[in-house]
Amino acid sequence: MSASTQAARRPLRAGLDSLNSRHHQLGLRVFVFIVVAHWAEHLVQAVQIYVMGWPIPEARGVLGVPFPWLVTSEWMHYGYALIMMIGLFLLRSGFTGRSGTWWKVSFGIQVWHHFEHLLLLVQVLAGSYLMGKAVPTSIIQLIAPRVELHLFYNTLVTVPMVVAMYYHTRAGRSDNAAARCSCAPED
Repeated sequence: MSASTQAARRPLRAGLDSLNSRHHQLGLRVFVFIVVAHWAEHLVQAVQIYVMGWPIPEARGVLGVPFPWLVTSEWMHYGYALIMMIGLFLLRSGFTGRSGTWWKVSFGIQVWHHFEHLLLLVQVLAGSYLMGKAVPTSIIQLIAPRVELHLFYNTLVTVPMVVAMYYHTRAGRSDNAAARCSCAPED
């Protein structure tokens, strides 16, 4: 690797190191806000369908009611899946021990979730849908409806992420002693 390439990578390494040490708590808080906001959209959509009896095309969550294009935009869905994957990737080295294992599980599931959204986006861009379906269709969507599938995927990603944050932020985190941040309170 050339000296100029190494020099160009130093600020990136320094930024990642800072994100996973002294700014880890702030990074996690921002990331959790994004995750919770996305969850709220899916939960409101489920309430609109199953409690309020709205037809699926009209159940658009909070932001989708005034901005319907958000719900139908595969770019928006793909963008969120990508942001989730990048966030899980960037924050991963701040987690060690048991919390690191759970965080990596969440990341692995999100990689698959991202792939499913990429597949949907490619279908929209190509104008050709999987197995001749009338709409863009992911692999698992062949056996599960989209609304329920996205609630399921978000649950699968969020549960290990929450477990990781629990282990990471608890006092006396002996299994996570190698963490370089101040996310856990002192004993």
